[in-house]
Amino acid sequence: MKQALPYPVLQTLVGDEEVGAFFSNEAELSAMLQVEAVLAEAEAKVGLIDEEAASRIGKVCHAFQADWTKLAEGLARDGVIVPEFVRQLRAAVGEPHAKSVHLGATSQDIIDTALVLRLKEVLEILGHRLDTVIHSLDGLKRRDGSVCLMAHTRMQRALPFPAADKIDTWIQPLERHRGTLEALARRLLVLQLGGPIGTRSELKGYGDAVADAMAEILGLGLAPSWHSQRDRIGEFGAFLSLLTGTLGKIGQDIALMAQNEVGEVQLATGGGSSAMPHKSNPVPAEVLVTLARFNAGLLGTLHQALVHENERSGAAWTLEWMVLPQMAVASAAALSRAQGLIAGLSFVPSKTAG
Repeated sequence: MKQALPYPVLQTLVGDEEVGAFFSNEAELSAMLQVEAVLAEAEAKVGLIDEEAASRIGKVCHAFQADWTKLAEGLARDGVIVPEFVRQLRAAVGEPHAKSVHLGATSQDIIDTALVLRLKEVLEILGHRLDTVIHSLDGLKRRDGSVCLMAHTRMQRALPFPAADKIDTWIQPLERHRGTLEALARRLLVLQLGGPIGTRSELKGYGDAVADAMAEILGLGLAPSWHSQRDRIGEFGAFLSLLTGTLGKIGQDIALMAQNEVGEVQLATGGGSSAMPHKSNPVPAEVLVTLARFNAGLLGTLHQALVHENERSGAAWTLEWMVLPQMAVASAAALSRAQGLIAGLSFVPSKTAG
């Protein structure tokens, strides 16, 4: 099963517990159980399985206790955790209803839909934090916007300008990202249901009806099977990289303005030095730069996973599992660090702008 940023101490600097929790073993298992229960409910609704079977599956999914050791062994053996997961779930459901578990679905249907359910929560968190950062920057602009700064082009002094103009270069891309996030959510948060080869053929002509019922119950959009069409995931990764890139630009600007020789911003707190006690390092600003570069690097790796051979890829799909959680956690961390940085930031009139 997937984990995000496996270094507990480092996570205090560049991690995010709230978003990281959605990529834990327990969160993924819970989402998979939800998908299996809703699959059974939808199939009962259209008459593929009986109501008693769906009820039994739902109850077992609610109380299911996994054998994690065997799940890990199954993942190592099969390259995906679902075969062993379904075996355990069928054993728990028991006869005569075990055959109704996972009927007509394939591993990717369960894994992808479980991911989308968790990403739905992640997008809500990112959206809320992004709103908060934009609001804080707007407040900073109202308070300090008239402070006179020195603009710099190509790292050289250029002409004086007000802090409001500087802040606008930070706010405007973030506002565009907020609009992008809303549009992206409609494309990303869709059900995955295709069956073994993506045609829903194992659902005996009821595939579209089952998909429609599942999407309605889960609160997701409806789409044809997208097993090997990974543009949704790739687009989400691109959004995350653009978001952290913009926040990294803010961090880089603030770190430069906080230099002793420039002194155009004051930070509420700074990081200390083991050798030079007089220093106050702009750690949150530096972290924003780090996270921007981290996500920019991972984006290229994630986009390698767009190359899915034929109807399904084990290699490309596994690559997504390794990369996407880290990008999501890094983005959440960047938004949190940016908010803290802005909250303690004030502008100082430039010594060279007079």
